Amino acid sequence: MRSAAIDYAPSVAEKRNFQRVRVKIYGRFMLEDRTEHPCQVVDMSPGNVALRCDTIGRPGEKIIAYLDHIGRIEGVLTRTMRDGFAMTIVASERKKDKLAAQLTWLANKHELDLPEDRRHERVAPRNPMSSLQLLDGRQYQCRIIDLSLSGAAIEIDVKPALGVQVILGTMRGQIVRHFEDGVAIEFAVIQRPETLDAEFNSASQP
Repeated sequence: MRSAAIDYAPSVAEKRNFQRVRVKIYGRFMLEDRTEHPCQVVDMSPGNVALRCDTIGRPGEKIIAYLDHIGRIEGVLTRTMRDGFAMTIVASERKKDKLAAQLTWLANKHELDLPEDRRHERVAPRNPMSSLQLLDGRQYQCRIIDLSLSGAAIEIDVKPALGVQVILGTMRGQIVRHFEDGVAIEFAVIQRPETLDAEFNSASQP
């Protein structure tokens, strides 16, 4: 019971550590009656999130939300607003640390105005076969559709959740988008052309 109370009512010190980030990401949420509704994040911290939506639940109602780039979160509706509601996120410290990292990445991404990671020219590699590894060690064969200095689109049978950290070949990155046949990855750091060429044997850019 004590741990649950900590989750629902973080201390003043903990609240101060929750820095809210204004981001424009979309998703959907499920109320206790299991109905699902679209929403947009107004701002978010590892402990709270404000959602803009047409359908609003009741204070105290348990909410499950699925957010682009973030994945699944759970919590309790704490406050209703004219065009949405705010909820407290109920999660382990490990999950909150992960949310903090994801929000930092999203804040930097939006600050640079790079919503679709198209700032670098994409090319098709000569040898498109590679492997995608999750941080828990699971590994899957994949085919690279195209790649750039900042990311790659791959065809793969599995779809890790948005925001999940992965390794493509030896390049660390994060899942940022799902599409019909695979996923898009943003690399953790901007790569050098010669590094990509050595890693994926990619075609030289004109």
